[in-house]
Amino acid sequence: MPRLPLGDWVDSGVNWLVDHLSWLFDAIRAVMEGMYNGIDAVLGAPTPLLMAGILAVLAWWLRGLLAGVLAFAGFALVDSLQLWDKAMSTLALVLVATVIALVISIPLGIWAARSKAVSAAVRPVLDLLQTMPSMVLLIPAMLFFGLGTAAGVVATLIFALAPGVRMTELGIRQVDAELVEAAEAFGTTPRNILWRVQLPLALPTIMAGVNQVIMLGLSMVVIAGMVGTGGLGGAVNEAIGQLDIGYGFEAGVGIVVLAIYLDRITGALGTQLSTSGRRAAARAPQRVWSYRPRPVVAVVGIVVLALAAGGIGVFGPNGTSSEASGTDVGKGKEIKIGYIPWDEGVASTFLWKEILQERGFKVTTTQYAAGPLYTGLATGQIDFETDSWLPTTHAEYWKKYGKQLDDIGKWFGPTSLELSVPSYVKGVDSLADLKAHASEFGGKIVGIEPSAGEMSLLKTKVLKEYGLNGSYRVIDGSTPAMLAELKRAYARKQPVVVTLWSPHWAYSSYDLKKLKDPKGAWGKGDGVHTLSRKGFAGDNPRVAGWLKDFSMTEKQLTGLEAKIQQAGKGKEQEAVRSWLRENPGLVDKWAPVSGEHAQSQAAG
Repeated sequence: MPRLPLGDWVDSGVNWLVDHLSWLFDAIRAVMEGMYNGIDAVLGAPTPLLMAGILAVLAWWLRGLLAGVLAFAGFALVDSLQLWDKAMSTLALVLVATVIALVISIPLGIWAARSKAVSAAVRPVLDLLQTMPSMVLLIPAMLFFGLGTAAGVVATLIFALAPGVRMTELGIRQVDAELVEAAEAFGTTPRNILWRVQLPLALPTIMAGVNQVIMLGLSMVVIAGMVGTGGLGGAVNEAIGQLDIGYGFEAGVGIVVLAIYLDRITGALGTQLSTSGRRAAARAPQRVWSYRPRPVVAVVGIVVLALAAGGIGVFGPNGTSSEASGTDVGKGKEIKIGYIPWDEGVASTFLWKEILQERGFKVTTTQYAAGPLYTGLATGQIDFETDSWLPTTHAEYWKKYGKQLDDIGKWFGPTSLELSVPSYVKGVDSLADLKAHASEFGGKIVGIEPSAGEMSLLKTKVLKEYGLNGSYRVIDGSTPAMLAELKRAYARKQPVVVTLWSPHWAYSSYDLKKLKDPKGAWGKGDGVHTLSRKGFAGDNPRVAGWLKDFSMTEKQLTGLEAKIQQAGKGKEQEAVRSWLRENPGLVDKWAPVSGEHAQSQAAG
């Protein structure tokens, strides 16, 4: 049967939309980012404990005293984990996605409830949205809206849209037909029937849909973090990329606190808005832990907290301002660096962040998966990145985006790609030895991301060259998953063969053997290149010059990587500063200041 080119049709349609409707996508993006920035600014304005108090008062009003105390304790825990800013960014993103999703889903649900034709047309679309893998939604969102908040909001609201439509339609359809007929008999217009009969009675079901929209939105934030939305989703992705179990657990706890709070609040809000719910709450016995103040008391409490905060000066930016030392070449100019969570990428990114900050630039760094990183560079949303392995490993990305990028130059190399086994595995020293030991390894090679150039080369050339196609299957996964499998097998002294590359910290953490490649199937080693968006060198000639002349020895690179590994997650910048103090003179070597700047520095 001939192949149906469905994917090609979708690609063509997406490309047409990008080419002809980019103005519309830019306008939508501006609206979404404006909403997000506004909400994020409001949530981030008070100090963490003050905002926790305001959220706790809201929980007290809607759920009772115990709920308010637990809400405050939960948000205080988030603050103690130093995740407050990320949590508020996540909350802002979910709120924006929820508002837009409800603006679309509730009217659509009402329309579907009143028209069988609309209901029949909408149902398969909702089925598609609910069953489509959530990561797939990121691809068109990223192409239409670029990296960052807008793409995350769009992917989140699309994923969360279906319950709002379904529950709204269900709630209206469940309203007793006799009540509707009675209203019609008294001459009530269809519009008044909707607003005065159907919607009030359907409100509990609609609010259940709102609750589901919010919960699905929160479940999507981790996936959305892959395109640079930041927040707790970005923290989870960073932890996954660096196999940091502790940091990932902490970020997960933050998401759980937000999820429980929003779930309880929306559930209680549905009760408050529903007439039957208010009556049931009024009849319920009042206990100390379930006592709820009147709305006016809650509002007064929030106002008092706000006024007290203003009086003692707790409003304002929470972050600490960065101090630029050295010559102020950058004068506060912003530079955006992207990176993938490979160790040399993390090390070189935070190294250049520190160097550029010392030269007076304002630097932001964001972690991405490889695909979004190259897309961000090609669309000009990222200024540069320092971890492109060319010409082999990232060949596919260069082939697709190379015309939209500038190769500033190689700063490390040659690297090498290899299959590796623990040293306790005897009799396996080269790729040629693998075939006879296939049963020992369970006939599998633990791979990394299927999009990586190393994986493509392994499957198409290396296995074939050594006659391993029938004996081994390559397990597609991710770098963290590969390292986790290596760690597990190494701890149990079990045979395992994994895809690795040099330089990599795994060789200093584990006693491993690089399998020799007598046939040269892997080819020559890559160089680690710095790539930038088109026009970056023209906009920042001095920085581009520094990056072009930059190079590191293997001793320097592995030493910096080890320093960052020892420091732990979130302390990369501190590790870089400590390493630079141990290696004086490198900043002036890599980012020299000459002419009038040097003279002014000497005069100072």
